[in-house]
Amino acid sequence: MSMSENRVPVTIITGYLGAGKTTLLNYVLKNQEGYKVAVIVNDIGEVNIDADLIAKTGVVTQEDNNLVPLSNGCICCTLKVDLMEQIVSLATSGKYDYILIEASGICEPLPIAQSVCALEEDNPDFPACVRLDNIITVVDAKRMFDEFLNGEALLKDNLDEEDIENLLIQQIEFCNTIVLNKVDEISESDKAKVIAVIKALQKNAKIIETNYGKVKLEEIFDTYLFDFESVAMSAAWIEALNEEDEEEHHHHDEDHDDEEEHHHHDEDHDDEDDEEEEHHHHHHHHEHNPLGESLEYGIDTFVFNSRRPFDRLAFEDYVSSNWPNSIIRTKGMCWFANDRDMAYLFEQSGRQKSLSEMGRWIASAPLKKQKELLAENPLSEKNWDPTYGDRENKIVIIGHNMDKDKILKDLEACLTI
Repeated sequence: MSMSENRVPVTIITGYLGAGKTTLLNYVLKNQEGYKVAVIVNDIGEVNIDADLIAKTGVVTQEDNNLVPLSNGCICCTLKVDLMEQIVSLATSGKYDYILIEASGICEPLPIAQSVCALEEDNPDFPACVRLDNIITVVDAKRMFDEFLNGEALLKDNLDEEDIENLLIQQIEFCNTIVLNKVDEISESDKAKVIAVIKALQKNAKIIETNYGKVKLEEIFDTYLFDFESVAMSAAWIEALNEEDEEEHHHHDEDHDDEEEHHHHDEDHDDEDDEEEEHHHHHHHHEHNPLGESLEYGIDTFVFNSRRPFDRLAFEDYVSSNWPNSIIRTKGMCWFANDRDMAYLFEQSGRQKSLSEMGRWIASAPLKKQKELLAENPLSEKNWDPTYGDRENKIVIIGHNMDKDKILKDLEACLTI
């Protein structure tokens, strides 16, 4: 028996407001099937409504110390240390053999998982006492259809559309299990479309269809499903980028027989002015279909790839004013003609978009440092362009009934030299 099997397993339940997290939790607690479960419930308000709802069932109570409300803060940020302290207290008490964490509807799952995983190894502040078993995202089937498939908007809480879509996508992309709740509120054909969207975002998670949060305990307890690296790399946009890399390397091997000659050529173009000389632009747009039956419902994914930089003003104008509503998810790296040294991360979830610095391109370093960095990064060396080095735009786009040709044309119109 491994050390991890002696530790108390932890399951995290996420999902946006109103999806049915508390309903699922109450159902599980009423049907514990021999487990002794402790519950940590997080609410951002001064009054923890979810904790009150759970306590009213009489299954767990604050008086018995197996219900821990963490209120007036978020366990993915301001209450992170409080969460870790409570987990250790429950796990080392000897009273419980399972811990459930219900996250606030506005919590991102990744930082919560990091906090729990920090307790899987001994550290100066906390003992190793738990293992993260499963991350469950509860999805309201009706709302998922309305938010992403042009149904009637259901904005019944204080979050705006951007927050809802961004959080939902993050919760779907970083989980092991998706409980698709309230499936009886939509038709079979609409449910198939919702599942297609989910698989377009996250193809590896187990999907459990249900109503009123009713699930079999063996489907969500002691699953041994969680592996941090696997979950972190399971989002569909990552797979699309990896496939694009493989495609590029294949073309590179066919088109570039003499790498030494190209590296020498790059050394002759050290000045930035040389980069503006006439040269062979090459960019392509490779369509990826890891979605299977998703295509039947108009869910598609493709990668925009270009070596040429974006004109920043043109790109920002397109993103802010003309970005198609049909695009659900976008993520990838890009660069701009007015800032040739910096790589940027462009990310879009629903209507929320962001652009952030990722770090400097290898090509921006002095030649001696470039050689050192390329020796440490063989993939960058293999994909090195004689004019642009490792600079490139590589953006995954996932959407519903997209006009792909127009999107590609519009993005190309934002390019410059």
